[in-house]
Amino acid sequence: MFVVDDDDALRDSLRALLGSAGFRCEGYASAAEFLAAYRDEAGCLLLDVRMPGMSGLRLQDQLAERGVPIPIVFVTGHGDVPMAVEAMRKGAFDFLEKPYADEELLDRVRRAIASDASRRREEEERRAAEAALEALTAREREVLDCLLAGRTGRATAQQLGITEKTVEFHRSRIMQKLQMRTREQLFELCRRARVFPQ
Repeated sequence: MFVVDDDDALRDSLRALLGSAGFRCEGYASAAEFLAAYRDEAGCLLLDVRMPGMSGLRLQDQLAERGVPIPIVFVTGHGDVPMAVEAMRKGAFDFLEKPYADEELLDRVRRAIASDASRRREEEERRAAEAALEALTAREREVLDCLLAGRTGRATAQQLGITEKTVEFHRSRIMQKLQMRTREQLFELCRRARVFPQ
């Protein structure tokens, strides 16, 4: 959990509030300071829109350019709402308008952190599924692509220039290598790996 705000008193107050709710929180006085320290850690970023130097919106752009998907909850004054709406269009998770209730802020933070945890879990599952599929031979991948496309054993054999018996052998080997018992499990693994038929 990260707070980036140039107002020292507000930043300390937010860190105390978040700490009292059980969040480990790091505070930064500027966007540049945060960028220099951040190392793709889980959580969310509570970010002021207006700051001297690099604004919150510019920091959002910088993170997007670096491919950093941390969820951002913007904290804005009344006059900053159009900017916050623009930030949402660019992918911010949420924004809070000052003044806000403590519980409202904590609720937004909890939802942002849950979203980040879900994204990280999906990414981990994707990497594991991709690694599993790498164990297949080139021919097994061709047979798998045909299977995912809904082709019959006969159609697969014709397309690949092999016998139906060989197709069934490869299908069996695919299931064994990937430790799948059903087609549904196999399709779910391929969905997680984002594998689609050619």
